[in-house]
Amino acid sequence: MNILYLHGLQSKLSSNKRKILEDYGSVFAPDIQYENKHIQAAEILKDFTDTEFNVVIGSSMGALNAYIISENIGRPALLFNPPLQKYEAVKCESFYTKGLASKNIFIGGRDEVVDPSETLKFLADHIQQSDLHIDIDSNCGHRIPVDIFSNQVSSFFSSICN
Repeated sequence: MNILYLHGLQSKLSSNKRKILEDYGSVFAPDIQYENKHIQAAEILKDFTDTEFNVVIGSSMGALNAYIISENIGRPALLFNPPLQKYEAVKCESFYTKGLASKNIFIGGRDEVVDPSETLKFLADHIQQSDLHIDIDSNCGHRIPVDIFSNQVSSFFSSICN
């Protein structure tokens, strides 16, 4: 299984979280500079024209791009605190046969960077319930602790592999 992981603004995939993901497949985690351009879904996919991804996972700004990529390539996505209110429709050139793509979204109820209510409003306006699983942790902020990351990843892969 090929996993595309997109980190957040001024962040990287930690070795602990990479190890968790590697239990499920090969991890592709490009280094992305979001400072001048938040949405880079098309550019990200252009760097992987010979790789077929089975799932897309992202955190914060990476989750926004993962959402857009998931919509374009029809692959399931696990999104941590995505700033979906910044969403812009982007058409990505790809070789994928687009299909129904489920979304698992984790929202930290105490997120001080991405307003949880704005994310929920976007989801209410744009996503069909049947394609969506939302998990809100009222005690979690913007940064995702390793134990929560591990539990969310496990739950995500259990839901798509059964």
